[in-house]
Amino acid sequence: MLLWVIVVILSTGCANNKDAITQAEKTEAATQAGKTVTVKPDFAEIRSIAEEGFIYGLPIVMNYAVMYDFCVDKNSSQYKAPFNQIFNEHRVFTYQDTAVITPNSDTPYSLIWLDLRTEPLVLTVPAVDKKRYYSVMLNDGNTFNYGYIGSRATGNEAGDYLVIGPGWNGQIPKGIKQVFQSTTQFSLAVYRTQLFNAKDMPNVEKIQSGYRLRPLSAYLGQAAPPTVPVIDFPVINQELVKEHFFEYLDFALQFAPAGPEEQEIRAKLAKIGVGPEKTFNFKDLSLEHKLEIALGMKEGYKKVDEKVATFGKDINGWRVGSAFGNRAYYNGDWLLRAAAARSGIYGNDAEEAMYPMTRWLANGEPLDGSKHNYTLTFKTGRSPPVNAFWSITMYDGKTQLLIKNPINRYLINSPMLPSLKKNKDGSLTIYIQKKSPSKDKVANWLPAPDGPIYLVMRLYWPKTTPPSILPPGEGTWQPPAIVAVK
Repeated sequence: MLLWVIVVILSTGCANNKDAITQAEKTEAATQAGKTVTVKPDFAEIRSIAEEGFIYGLPIVMNYAVMYDFCVDKNSSQYKAPFNQIFNEHRVFTYQDTAVITPNSDTPYSLIWLDLRTEPLVLTVPAVDKKRYYSVMLNDGNTFNYGYIGSRATGNEAGDYLVIGPGWNGQIPKGIKQVFQSTTQFSLAVYRTQLFNAKDMPNVEKIQSGYRLRPLSAYLGQAAPPTVPVIDFPVINQELVKEHFFEYLDFALQFAPAGPEEQEIRAKLAKIGVGPEKTFNFKDLSLEHKLEIALGMKEGYKKVDEKVATFGKDINGWRVGSAFGNRAYYNGDWLLRAAAARSGIYGNDAEEAMYPMTRWLANGEPLDGSKHNYTLTFKTGRSPPVNAFWSITMYDGKTQLLIKNPINRYLINSPMLPSLKKNKDGSLTIYIQKKSPSKDKVANWLPAPDGPIYLVMRLYWPKTTPPSILPPGEGTWQPPAIVAVK
């Protein structure tokens, strides 16, 4: 990701002691002359700050990139709707959806990007049949899951819920069931509505039509407050972020007041010109300083990928753990937060969904659809224990995106059980391979890519009584090992 940046900067020259000494001499001379001087950190400190800052900022920049694609850039193929306007997907995600890595293809999404700068917003949900799972996950610019509405959290009854921005302390009106506070001025509401099968889509659409959003003033029948200034959002894409990562982080942080656990990292970032409290512009750094930043970012990226690979507990080749939560859950563990975003941004809390994931066999051999066929078997009575439903989704191991395949199947889930074939002993075998298996097995075929495989199991509203996957990594239920077909 960052190699090109490093090569470009290396070609322009490297840091040397003379440069550092000259800077120190200039600083001392200016100080003796009674001038106020902003001292830039030395090269070693800059590299260290860049590493920490990259780990801290990766989820924030990833979130900004998704927000820009979804509701700012109207020319984007991923554009959904402007701020404070609900967008209902009357379909599940496919290989053509590329803005979010590791997307869910189980539930049609509804999305709202909330702009909370002017006033709070009221989310209204309709009554939903108790047999159907749905959830509304509230996720802010820090990628903290700061609240839930839905089957598990609040039940399937209709209701009005208030979402407020940082610092708002107004009066809560009557009729509001619960208040949720975002830590940032821009926030995302992600609705997941269970789809039983293709014929069920009209029923999902009816539920989606009942999802409403109103400014608090409209909810109260009052005049709207003055509008806030229009923002000139900087263009972001995969190539630009390689070279301008910290500029994007600098932009995003102005909408995210620092929490107590962020004070230290924010102070460090200010030393390299990033954040609201910066004393000079990041672009004013010398090329030598920018080289150290690129090298620090490279090391940070390496640590994030290592954390993703080793996160949680290894159970039969699956990584089982909990990587998503609110501000208190992370408590300043920026590496865990970065790994969570890298493995699949906007994931649920463990209580809402668990995500066993794997790229390997139990012996550590990488899964590769170009080399092997595989099977995954759930023994009788040992399917994933959930209150809602479970699924196993296939992704390209390189991009973590859904893959194009001849039967347009991206997952196998529990609503499909009536159409799946069980073995004579009652167990269920899923056939994971690139080419179609024999006719007697095709019903249970999960198409694989022609290369590295990334599999994610989703357990929505996991049961808490044995057998259970909870607590994460220590539960009485364990995902079975994937087996290579010989």
